[in-house]
Amino acid sequence: MPENTNHSLPSKGAKTKEKILKTALRLFASKGYKATTVRDIAGAMGIKQSALYNHFKNKDAILEALVEQLTSSAIVHLFDGKTPQEAAKGGKALLMGIATRFKLMGFDNKNEALFKLLMQEMFRNEHIREIYNEYFYQENVKALSAALFVMMQEETIRSGDPLLLANEFFAPLFFYQMQVSLLKLDKKSTSSVVTLFEKHVDFFWDSIKLEKRDTLF
Repeated sequence: MPENTNHSLPSKGAKTKEKILKTALRLFASKGYKATTVRDIAGAMGIKQSALYNHFKNKDAILEALVEQLTSSAIVHLFDGKTPQEAAKGGKALLMGIATRFKLMGFDNKNEALFKLLMQEMFRNEHIREIYNEYFYQENVKALSAALFVMMQEETIRSGDPLLLANEFFAPLFFYQMQVSLLKLDKKSTSSVVTLFEKHVDFFWDSIKLEKRDTLF
């Protein structure tokens, strides 16, 4: 008798729950968390509010579930668990990879919506502020700082304050990402901004790389 493998497939309840989260994220990102009601979410799905309450007790519970997704999203984990030594080997390519991830956030519907939710709710929700500060900002800045410190030790880049350099690298990326989101929101062209991500990496790397002088004998 063949083995039943249906247990590996998502249940109907799990699919409904994921659809609720997807719909809620879209509405939260477009209307804002406060302006979106449980009725709005249920209506967008074509289900009754009572059916939604079978999966989430209230709107805050939906937000909490989305926050959990935020902590494991691409906008948080930029280094893929690499050690500072491993990351440092990438040199300029490491920085270009980070910048590319920021740029692509604006063209991935889920990550863009999560980013919007993060930006909108950061001032209202202490838990989201903690996630922004600990995961989105501190963790990534510290990871890049550690990689830059290794590059300094290996004389790939100039000596300096690695934490300051990490902040200097990330700050424009946040700004450009916000610009992409705002232009898309107003249905305007993003072409003037998307090239800035790579240009920023070129400018930043040229300002810190260590030129090896030829030794004359």
